[in-house]
Amino acid sequence: MNPVDVGQVALDAPASLSLLSLFWQAHIVVKLVMLGLLVSSIWSWAIIIDKVLLFGRVRRQMDRFEKVFWSGQSLEELYRSISTRPATSMAALFVAAMREWKRSFESGARSPMGLQMRIDKVLDVTLSREAERLESRLLFLATVGAAGPFIGLFGTVWGIMSSFQAIAASKNTSLAVVAPGIAEALMATAIGLFAAIPAVIAYNKLASSAGKISSRLEGFADEFSAILSRQIDERA
Repeated sequence: MNPVDVGQVALDAPASLSLLSLFWQAHIVVKLVMLGLLVSSIWSWAIIIDKVLLFGRVRRQMDRFEKVFWSGQSLEELYRSISTRPATSMAALFVAAMREWKRSFESGARSPMGLQMRIDKVLDVTLSREAERLESRLLFLATVGAAGPFIGLFGTVWGIMSSFQAIAASKNTSLAVVAPGIAEALMATAIGLFAAIPAVIAYNKLASSAGKISSRLEGFADEFSAILSRQIDERA
């Protein structure tokens, strides 16, 4: 709040305590802090909604794939039906391993140990890619959750400093002069908490969900690697 506005604030204190009025009266630095936090909050909610939908979709895909995989259908038939379209989660692991399996036998590879190592390597790479897809943008939630309150506090400190300068310039310490400046400064901290609290809660929940899905994918990769290993031994 600028010193020249102090007189007007003193005359119109009730109106100046609305949230919109507090924002417009705030110092430019405090305004930038508030806008940055609001944009971060909106982007955080967009990530949260996107990840909730993604994780739900991935779980349904894994359930459907496991049902088909363990139904007794041959691996060759399942591969032909899946490989013609983009695959994700468990289907991506299956297609990657089967593609390496078929390439090796079509090229006349004769080393069972080498084939097993290549399949395991392909599964590891695909697992890393799927884990990266699940965890992408979660770091932004962690950053907002950790830094949001401190950024808001910075805005509050700056706003209070500006308010004290305005009070000193007006030589008036009445509540009508002090209250709006303090309120607009504290508003920055409130917005910081508004952005940080949902981000922290969502990050913890989504990170846990991503870890569970990754563990389930790793379990399937180990099972499928064992199945292919037995078939390699039978063909050796």
